Amino acid sequence: MPRAAGADRTPASCGAFLDPCEEFQIDPACLIAGIDEVGRGALAGPVTAAAVVLPHGVEIPGLADSKTIPPKRREQVAAAIRTAAVAISIAHMEPATIDSLGIAEATRQAMLRALAGLRPAPDIALVDGLPVDLSIESRGIVKGDSLVAAIAAASVVAKVERDRLMATLDEAHPGYGFAVHKGYGTPEHLDALERLGPCAAHRLSFAPCSQRRLF
Repeated sequence: MPRAAGADRTPASCGAFLDPCEEFQIDPACLIAGIDEVGRGALAGPVTAAAVVLPHGVEIPGLADSKTIPPKRREQVAAAIRTAAVAISIAHMEPATIDSLGIAEATRQAMLRALAGLRPAPDIALVDGLPVDLSIESRGIVKGDSLVAAIAAASVVAKVERDRLMATLDEAHPGYGFAVHKGYGTPEHLDALERLGPCAAHRLSFAPCSQRRLF
């Protein structure tokens, strides 16, 4: 059964992450996966989940919640994560699946796929935010991407991977500015939707897309 934790904690600064074994009473022998998603609130592109297992006690320079790291630096941190990690897995759920399942279930499925791709398989998963029903024991950690190194690492890896994918979608569907706003509902994106209508990369179940003419 997933549980929530961390609501009363102060977000960690870089290099000041909590020890999950000590803070959340996890057996130090357990292999712990950090899981986070990116793109849940976007109007276009996939929702992307990453699962990362880090060596216990490892320190990665510059590691923090992905939202606080400038793009160029984020790429460098992602490379350092890939070097240090025991295992990394990434999964995308495309717009058509999001429209079919709904964003909450599509996000959960992305997390499940990312988790299933880890080798070696972890014993427990720590997820940013509220608890999520996964295939192994899991705990939701409020503000986990600033408290737990493995979750922060997952947030960075997911963000970098999705940003690259959105740049590819920008080439496939010119005029929307996907490489700039990453599919989120900025004024520029909404203006492009008004002019061009939605394309195959858009989530038609999301109101700003469904209210405009179809491609």
